Amino acid sequence: MKNIIQFSICFFFILHSQFSIGQFTHADTLRGSNGPGRNWWDVTKYDLHVKFNVEDKSISGWNKITFKVLGKESDMQIDMQEPMIIDSILVEQPDFGNFDGSKGHGLIPTIFRKAVFTKSGNAYFIQYPFLQLNIKKDLIIYYHGKPQVALNPPWNGGIIYKRDEYNNPWISIACQGLGASVWYPCKDYQGDEPDSAELNITAPSEFVSVANGKLRSKIENKDGTSTYSWAVVNPINNYDIIPYIGRYVNFNEVYKGEKGNLNMNYWVLDYNLEKAKKQFTDAPKMMKAFEYWFGPYPFYEDGYKLVEAPHPGMEHQSAIAYGNHYQNGYYKNGDLSASGWGLKWDYIIVHESAHEWFGNNITTKDIADMWVHEGFADYAETLFTEYYYGKQAANEYVIGLRKRIENDKPIIGPYGVNKEGSVDMYYKGSNMIHTIRQVINDDEKFRNILIGLNKTFYHQTVITKQIEEYISKTSGKDLSKIFDQYLRTTMIPTLEYKIEKARPDDRVGRGNLFYRWTNCVKGFNMPVKILTAKDKYNFIYPTESLKQIKFMNNNLKVDDNFYIYTKKL
Repeated sequence: MKNIIQFSICFFFILHSQFSIGQFTHADTLRGSNGPGRNWWDVTKYDLHVKFNVEDKSISGWNKITFKVLGKESDMQIDMQEPMIIDSILVEQPDFGNFDGSKGHGLIPTIFRKAVFTKSGNAYFIQYPFLQLNIKKDLIIYYHGKPQVALNPPWNGGIIYKRDEYNNPWISIACQGLGASVWYPCKDYQGDEPDSAELNITAPSEFVSVANGKLRSKIENKDGTSTYSWAVVNPINNYDIIPYIGRYVNFNEVYKGEKGNLNMNYWVLDYNLEKAKKQFTDAPKMMKAFEYWFGPYPFYEDGYKLVEAPHPGMEHQSAIAYGNHYQNGYYKNGDLSASGWGLKWDYIIVHESAHEWFGNNITTKDIADMWVHEGFADYAETLFTEYYYGKQAANEYVIGLRKRIENDKPIIGPYGVNKEGSVDMYYKGSNMIHTIRQVINDDEKFRNILIGLNKTFYHQTVITKQIEEYISKTSGKDLSKIFDQYLRTTMIPTLEYKIEKARPDDRVGRGNLFYRWTNCVKGFNMPVKILTAKDKYNFIYPTESLKQIKFMNNNLKVDDNFYIYTKKL
C-alpha cells in the first residue's frame, strides 16, 4: 500500500511563484490534488471489466473498486472523463434488514445499493451514508461511451484505433498525464495506487487481448467474443493498466535474475515474429545491466513483457509498450545523443524498461515531480551504455544529449493541478544526475545510492524532497543547492574566471586563477573539476564570492562531465 501525502499550497507558492495560479481552474485542482473527495480513502484493488466494440469504437463495462477508509469521510470523488458516461454506482452498505443478532456472531451482512451522485465536469461525487475507520468496502461503477481518441500517442493520449500492415484492427490506450479516467472510472490521482489489479478484456474472438501481469484465464463467449483475464499482484499506476488488442503471437524465455527465475514474455503481431526474436535480445541484456545498477527487477511476481504497440512506446508496468519498428536507436530520431552510441541498442527497450524501477517501482505523487521518472530513466540509457561499452562511451552519450535541452521553464511544475514541468526533465534531468555523480566522485557509492533508492522506496509513491534528501544523506554531501539550481530554475550555473600570470611574458603560465559561481541560486557552492596538469583533473570549490588559487596553465579546462557554463572575465 502506498502512502498518501497531501501537498501544501504554501509550498507551491513559495517554490513555484513563476507559475500563475490564474491559469488553472477548479477542474484542474479536482484532477491534480489530493482533495477532500480523495484523501479519506485508499484504493486497494481495481477489478476492471471492459468490452471493446470494434465496429463503432465504443467501450462499456464496470469497475469494482475496493478501498480502505483512512479518515472521516466526505463525498467520494470518482473520475471519469467526458465524453465517457457513468451509468450507475453501487455501494456496499450494511443490510440491517437481514441481520439476526440472536445468533450471537455479531456480523452484519452487506448489500449493494444504488448510490446518489452528482457530477462536476470530469469528477463524480458519491454521497456515502457512514463508514467505519480502517474497514474495507467495495463499490461497483457501470459505464460506457467512446473515449477520447489519441491524436498523437503517447504524448497526446487516449484510445488508439489503428490498422496493422494487413489492415486488421489494432487497439490500445496511452494515457499518462491525461489520466486513466479517460477510459475507466477510478481515483485518478497518481499518489494512490491499487495494491493489485485485474483487467478483464472482452473483444472479438479473432483477436488476442494482452494486458499487465499474468494471464489467468481465457473464456470463449457465445456472441463471438473472447474474454481474457489478466492480473497484477503488485501496486500499479492508474495509467499503466492498459489493454492491447490485435493479432498477437507470443514467445518467451526465463531470465535467471537476482531474485530467481523471471518470466520474460514477448507479444508481437504475427507477421513480426522473426524480427522480434532477433531484436528483443536487447531485453535480457537490459535486465542484466539494470539489475546491476538498480537492484532486482521490482515485479518478479507479475513477470516482464514487451508488447508490440500502435505507438512508439510507454512504460506500462509488466507490459511495456513497444513500437520502435525493430531497430536500434529511437525510430525516426535515430541516436538522440548524436554520439553514435545510441545506435548500439534499442531505445524503447532500454528507456521504457528503465521505468520499471523509476516510475513504476518508485512513483511520484504529483506529475509536477516527473523528473524522478524521466530523469533517471533517461540516465539509465547512459548506464546501459556504460555497462556494455565502457565509461567513456557513456560520458559521450550523456554529454551529447545536452544539445536537446531547452531551458524554457523549470523541470518541476506547479503542484496540485496535474501539470508537468519542462520536457527538460529528460535530458537536463539526466545531465543533472550525471553532474551529481561527478560531485559524489565515487562510482560504487553512486551505484549503491541507485540500488538503495529502489530498496528504500520499494513500491511506494514519493515527493521529490524524499529523493533529494535520500541522495544527499547517503552520499554524505549536501546536494540541496544543486537540486534547486537544476530542477527549480532555468539557469545553468556559470563559472566565471580570470587567469593572471606572475609576469606577462611567462610562457609556463605560472600565476593565479580567480573564480566564482554566477547565474546561480543563492548559496550555490557545487565543487567542480578542472585540469591542473596533463590529463589530471582536481576539484576546486567555487562560491558566489571570488576565490583565488595558484594556477600553472594558460587556459581553464573544466571536466566536460559537469553540466555548467564557463565565462572568462
